Amino acid sequence: MSAENTPDPGIARETGSTSPRRRAKGRRRKPRTGRRKALTVMAWTAAGIVVLGGTGVGYLYLKLNGNLKTVDINQVLGTDRPAGTDNGSENILVLGSDTRSGGNRKLGGGTDGGGARSDTAMIVHVYEGHRRAGVVSIPRDTLVDRPECTGAEGGTRPAAHSVMFNESYSTGGAACAVKTVESMTGLRMDHYLEVDFRGFQRLVDELGGVPVTTTRNIDDPKSHLALKAGTHTLDGRQALGLVRTRHGVGDGSDLGRIQLQQAFVKALVDQVKQIGLFTDPKKLYDLGGTATKSVTTDSDLGSVNALISFADSLKGIDSSSMTMITMPVRYDPANLNRVMVEKAKAGQVWAALKNDRPIPRTATKGTATGEAKGVVTP
Repeated sequence: MSAENTPDPGIARETGSTSPRRRAKGRRRKPRTGRRKALTVMAWTAAGIVVLGGTGVGYLYLKLNGNLKTVDINQVLGTDRPAGTDNGSENILVLGSDTRSGGNRKLGGGTDGGGARSDTAMIVHVYEGHRRAGVVSIPRDTLVDRPECTGAEGGTRPAAHSVMFNESYSTGGAACAVKTVESMTGLRMDHYLEVDFRGFQRLVDELGGVPVTTTRNIDDPKSHLALKAGTHTLDGRQALGLVRTRHGVGDGSDLGRIQLQQAFVKALVDQVKQIGLFTDPKKLYDLGGTATKSVTTDSDLGSVNALISFADSLKGIDSSSMTMITMPVRYDPANLNRVMVEKAKAGQVWAALKNDRPIPRTATKGTATGEAKGVVTP
């Protein structure tokens, strides 16, 4: 996908004595007026709300906090990693996990057995000032050199040459995926976020759906998606079908699917901004409950407070300030179902992000695209 289709913007507590107050001898208490009674009722009501509200907030915090799953990437990978930056910019590896076990087996189509893979992978670079973001999608079918990793069940897995990118996740989970990305790019991943099939579907439903426009019909039985050309508000199952479809658009490759994913992410970002979560406590709590049950994060984001702070730092970014591309690749001549990194062009992308600069248009010119550009728009 060329960068040409996306603009480059590049609770307080009071304490007091609870002992009974002694009446002065020989003095008679005046009867309470209606106004004083009303004020007393109001004061105790307010106090009750504060106490109950504070208890509720604490309970909800613990409940949501207990939902989170975390991975200590720093401990697993140690110090042999690319250096970070000190200008406030951040790199986040976002994975959509293709876990075909339990309830997930029925979601999203496909015929694979159990196990887990990184079905979707994006490097999100948040520029200094947190007003712009660059997003680079990594095709799961990219042939890469995977570094030595700790296996998902323990032990060491030796490095492997020319294996599919999503094999790193199935080999060693989040830490191996991060290590592979850092090895490929020379960029330190400051954070890690992962969402699974069922979580993605529920998040979209909690948001009330996400509006998108399709410029042509999409019919892909494998992803259970059939949409006529036009504007639709996709529910969770439809949205999942859209971001997983590949046979109903473009050249049927993973690259075409990535273009649909990028268009949907832009629509999702705008929808979150439009529905006014912070003016609807119930919706905010419902969404928070779903989100915290659905995501796995690095340990630095492994609390509700940390996630809220992180999300708040990104509130200035909307779809118009996001540049989204696919990592520069070409089809593997020996197997057209696989792609290979265009190393020189990809190097331009990694250099730009490392130096907190916009991604140059030249980096994606002439690279494989999947031919699904413009099929779906926010």
